[in-house]
Order: sequence, then C-alpha cells, then structure tokens
Amino acid sequence: MAAKDLYEKDLYKILGVSKSDDATAIKKAYRKLAKDLHPDKTKGDKKLEDRFKEVSEAYEVLSDDKKRAEYQEMREAFTTGRMPRGGQQNQSGGFSGGNFEDIFGGGSQNDIFSTLFGGGNRAPRKGQDLQTETTISFRDSIFGREINLRVNDQTITTRVPAGIKDGAKIKLKGRGASSSVGPGDLFIIIHVTKHPVFVRDGNNLAMTLPVTFTEAALGADITVPTLSGEDVTVRLAPGTQNGKVLRVKGRGVAKDFQTGDLLITVEVHVPQRLDSKAKSALQEFAELTESESPRKDLKERAGA
Repeated sequence: MAAKDLYEKDLYKILGVSKSDDATAIKKAYRKLAKDLHPDKTKGDKKLEDRFKEVSEAYEVLSDDKKRAEYQEMREAFTTGRMPRGGQQNQSGGFSGGNFEDIFGGGSQNDIFSTLFGGGNRAPRKGQDLQTETTISFRDSIFGREINLRVNDQTITTRVPAGIKDGAKIKLKGRGASSSVGPGDLFIIIHVTKHPVFVRDGNNLAMTLPVTFTEAALGADITVPTLSGEDVTVRLAPGTQNGKVLRVKGRGVAKDFQTGDLLITVEVHVPQRLDSKAKSALQEFAELTESESPRKDLKERAGA
C-alpha cells in the first residue's frame, strides 16, 4: 500500500469500528467481515475480493498496537492539515511542502511506512501471512482429524491435532502468500460445534445423567455412553442425591501425555404423571418415611 493511500484511508470505517474500540472488538468485526467476504464464498467476484483485501490490510494495522498508534498519528496529521491532502510525493517516497520530522517528532516517513507495511528502503520481506477459518465437530476436536481447505484457489490438507480447543489456531509454515524471498504462513482458526450430550472442562469431559427417583433411592448399575462409542457402567449408591458427580477415570481428553476423566452429574427426574397404583405406592412410601423429612429442622435453623 502506498504511503498516500494509507493515511488517507479511514481504516476504522473500513472495519466498521470506532477509534475507541479495543482489540477484542476489532478482531470480532474483522472475523465477521472476513467470513462474509472470503474468496471461497464470493466465488470470483472481483469487487468483493478487493473489499476482502482492503479489510485484511486494515486489520493488519489495527490489530497491532504499534502499527495502530503510528497510523493514528499519521491519520490525525492528515485530517488536521499538518500533512497536506494530496501532497506531492518525491522520488524517495517522502512528501514535499512540509517537514516530516517536525510533524512526527523525528524519523523519516519511510521509517513509519516500513514499520507498517514493510515499505521504504528495507530489504524484501517474506510473503504475507494468510488466515482462514473452519468448523469441525466436537468429536473431531477430541480425537483429531484430517481436513481439506480451499485457500487462494489451492487445496490444502492438514491434520487437526487431538484435543484442540474452540478458537485455537493452527499454523502452517510456508503456506501463505508467496514472494521473492519466500512464502508467508497460513493460520487456521478452528471452531468447534457443540455436542448434545458432552461438554469439555479442561481435559475432562462432562455430561448430565438422568436417573429415576427409584434408581437414586435404591441404588442401581446404569450403562452410560462415552464419546468414543464404548459404554461404561456406573454404580449409584442407595440414597444418591441430585447433583452428585461421579468420575470415570481415563474417559476424557487425551492431551500432552495426559488423559482427563469423564465427569457425570446425576440428575434425578421426578415423574410428571402417575397412575392410581403409582400414587398409592408413593403415598405409602411417604407415610413410611415421614420421620426422614429433609425439612424437619428447617424452621429451627431459620431462626438461628
């Protein structure tokens, strides 16, 4: 990007953010735009491809604190008239009609633009790093899988490592944009879909196990599915309370030479409909266990 193009562009407007927005807001705005404008989605629309490039260039500056500060300084100088609008560039890339050192307190204009985009008199840089995103299933995030991506009209195959977390990045060295001194790198952001039964808790997997009132009261051996597809049997002790957490060793996430556990939270289900026989049985049960009321000392404790 030429020097004049940089300071005349409102990079905040390009990303749809304000100068007061923090790095998180800027990243969120960029990710939404990049997803909508990605070449794989726009299918050769030149106008949208140019917009994608513009958005990427804006994010490259605003996502870096140093680049962002230097851009804001130049942008302010331009908008307040300290740097002339449409100023004449000389052969070295500087501007005539003003003292750049006076404007920016030392250093040449080429130094500033070299920092921002690798321009000026610096040696050639490697190709630009690229970034893309993909979504995998919860199961694939735990056990890993091979994925194929289309990036810049090329099919790239790589393996997602087992145990990867939602939002993690995979770096593929040398798979970015090419240049005369070598290609840049490709960064892949991994999104993980939710599972209907399991959730991740560090290297542990967690799930809720619905049980009947009688299973909790009398105790039971219950078959429980695992993410690997194998079933395990857990034993409920008589009188198991709602919310009790059972642990099955070694059925969690295998990562960094360690394997987590499967944490099972017991959820006692109370029947919503009862026939007359069931009602009679429960009424008899209530009479037989009246002395075991869980509220027998509630009033006393409330007045303490």
